[in-house]
Amino acid sequence: MPSSAPIGVFDSGVGGLSILIEIRKTLPNEDLFYIADTAHCPYGVKPVEEIRKRVLDVSEYLMGLGAKAIVVACNSACVAGLDHIREVHPEIPIVGVEPAVKPAHDKTRSGKIGVLATDMTLSGERFSLLVEKYGTGIEVYTQPAPGLVELVEAGKLDGAETEQILKEYLVPMLEKGVDTLVLGCTHYPFLKPVIARLAGPDVAILDTGAAVARQTAKVLSQKQLLNEAPGPGRTFFYTTENPQEVSKVIGLLWNDPVDTVLKAEV
Repeated sequence: MPSSAPIGVFDSGVGGLSILIEIRKTLPNEDLFYIADTAHCPYGVKPVEEIRKRVLDVSEYLMGLGAKAIVVACNSACVAGLDHIREVHPEIPIVGVEPAVKPAHDKTRSGKIGVLATDMTLSGERFSLLVEKYGTGIEVYTQPAPGLVELVEAGKLDGAETEQILKEYLVPMLEKGVDTLVLGCTHYPFLKPVIARLAGPDVAILDTGAAVARQTAKVLSQKQLLNEAPGPGRTFFYTTENPQEVSKVIGLLWNDPVDTVLKAEV
């Protein structure tokens, strides 16, 4: 695999752009291919077997486009299919995501952290192992958050509806005294301004975008796959649904108009 080959990144929809933004900052020379599997979004409410198949299919589509590494930028997808895709394709580096329980453990002052995530993430073995490993000596409060992914997919990052739904999820955890809040879904960082406003200045809010970008750089370096070519890398966007509609939301979240979103036939 040539080091000039692109990095493939995907999510159930546009949420993985929160990871892509950090990868672009960390690895400015790399070409990036991003797939929003919008036709199958959200992943977090679907059967594990269905999501495992999507993880394999979308990853193999990116490999077909020449990706030298795959970043599974979705917590639910990692719960359902990260181990499986690594077993099926040991020849290619696969980077996943997980909720920031360890950093939250290190940061909390009250000894109480909250985790906002999808049902699939919170009920999965990967999350249970995280809490078992890094939850010693603290209280971990979890909150499933149905509907938040759909708000981000629709570009509703603020407003009365978004604020009301977030209040319902945040208030119970805040009343328990959490001082550190983990955003356990890659869609949620796009709601961070509203979450921060509702939670107040004394609550730290953690996501994993920068950590995943650093891990991607580390893995590529170890495999001698970092692109050493000069000049900025290019970014290509794909979706499994209507490119015209999805391009509007991608442009909003990417904070830059996106001229072309291609259809991924997968």
